[in-house]
Amino acid sequence: MSEVLLVTGMSGAGRSTVSAALEDLGWFVIDNLPLELIGRVSELATAGALDYVGVAFIVGRSGRVQPDALLSVERDLQQKHDQAKILFLDAPDDVLIHRFEGNRRRHPFPAPTLADSIAGERALLQSIRDAADLVIDTGSINPNQLRSRIVETFTESSTMGSMRVSIVSFGYSNGLPRDVDLVFDCRFLPNPHWIDELRPLTGLDAPVSDYVLHQEPAQHFLHDVVELLEWQIPAFAKEGKSYLSIAIGCTGGRHRSVAIAEEMRRRLNIRHAVFHRDIAR
Repeated sequence: MSEVLLVTGMSGAGRSTVSAALEDLGWFVIDNLPLELIGRVSELATAGALDYVGVAFIVGRSGRVQPDALLSVERDLQQKHDQAKILFLDAPDDVLIHRFEGNRRRHPFPAPTLADSIAGERALLQSIRDAADLVIDTGSINPNQLRSRIVETFTESSTMGSMRVSIVSFGYSNGLPRDVDLVFDCRFLPNPHWIDELRPLTGLDAPVSDYVLHQEPAQHFLHDVVELLEWQIPAFAKEGKSYLSIAIGCTGGRHRSVAIAEEMRRRLNIRHAVFHRDIAR
């Protein structure tokens, strides 16, 4: 049976980008449908004769979302479809203000100022965010990176059960990701940045990867973290968690964290699920 996804969140946080990315992945995407019709439409869209990876309802583009009504729709969908989930898109207030000022769109939440509109919408949607199965913070990524994050999250499940597991590499100098569950710090490893021939490269390049991974502390770190995750991931899945995001951080997010994240993916047998947030910085 196809997955059913309710996509909502803060205005300006990237619903259009997510909609396009899911369509490219073969999802049937329905935008701006009245909440009372979602249940009936989901039954038609997930019929056996229709060959879709999943069905996504983009909710909230027309204005304010009523949390109680949306959560009621989710409960109804969960009774009909085992795979019904909520994806909530978020971003810091200052980022949302900048986006609205840049495109001159009017915020759908009525308030005297743009800042008031964002604050009002955030308060209104808090219960939905709390209930969401997956929260993606788009504040520190551009539309292309958000598209990559969606592709890497929804292309394929982890082989370690039905829960989707993703890995994110990042640089502490660019801020800690706000939408991850587990964070591991590899800044204790020697930094390839200080080696002239390695500085222009990234952790995806063999010379950097070899430099990082061939060190005993890196192997010790990988052994311990992978051993932890091998029992922790199934435990999270047993508790009913749908998505688990694991972050690996170094100073800049280009060398050590990238190499470690890729090797961790290989050892955990997680395919198409590594997002290198800061590799291009």
